[in-house]
Amino acid sequence: MMTLNRFEVFYTVVESGSLTKAGEILKITQSGISHAISSLESEFGFSLLTRGRAGINLTENGERMLIYIRDILTLNNRMKQEAAAINGLEVGEVRIGTFTSITTQWLPNIIKIFEEHHPSIVVRLFEGDYSTIEQWISDGVIDCGFLSLPTQKSLEFLPLKKDRMLCILSDKHPLHNQDNISFNQIQKESLIMPKEGWDNEIKEIFKENEINPTIKFEVSDDQAIISMVENNLGISIRPEMTLSNIPKSIRVLNLEVESYRFIGIAKKTNSSPATNKFIDYVHSWLSENNLMDY
Repeated sequence: MMTLNRFEVFYTVVESGSLTKAGEILKITQSGISHAISSLESEFGFSLLTRGRAGINLTENGERMLIYIRDILTLNNRMKQEAAAINGLEVGEVRIGTFTSITTQWLPNIIKIFEEHHPSIVVRLFEGDYSTIEQWISDGVIDCGFLSLPTQKSLEFLPLKKDRMLCILSDKHPLHNQDNISFNQIQKESLIMPKEGWDNEIKEIFKENEINPTIKFEVSDDQAIISMVENNLGISIRPEMTLSNIPKSIRVLNLEVESYRFIGIAKKTNSSPATNKFIDYVHSWLSENNLMDY
């Protein structure tokens, strides 16, 4: 088995966390997977993986090699796409980092149109928080990702939308009849916050307006936050895009000073033709549907 194929086997095993799953993805027998890994380890002269009851884990040396193997596979994919483009063909894969509101509101429509026009380009989604998506782009795990400013200076960032930040509270809350809420009032309330990595914009609001919040709960799921607010366990500050299907029992208040999260799509400078095509489709779809307001 040529080295490049063994690299792909190794990377798929790491990504899937299982020899069996890697075999299913690559359509190779488990013995073929094991042989490829053993052969690669023999060539390198050290172990790459440990196998135990908990599953597959990278050795320290395996972690070091993964960085280079990932880069080699990424460059190989880009080379194939470039060669196909020269020959007037379209092939490849686009790995996209995303978060819940983008996944539910934008991507189903964008991916449907993209796949209709480019059936030979495979789209893969990776869900994570802002910091994880940003790191995935830097490490080459994904080709591009939706992010909120600020981002690393090493990444290209295409701004797409200003998403207004709003306060939500139960209709049983004493402040539910207000249209706006002051920062002084927010400071006196129990807050339900998203977990670290999802809370960049809210922290920035607190910092800019010198708010010392009382945080009652921290959860990562938007629906969990909304459910807690609905049951009057506290108030929360959320981006407008996350509030499209909230219960009628939840009131939405404007903040004392308008604040936004600035959504865009980020990538490395030397991105593949398939990645650039996908980003073009994102931009076009948002423009056509009057959703781009940056």
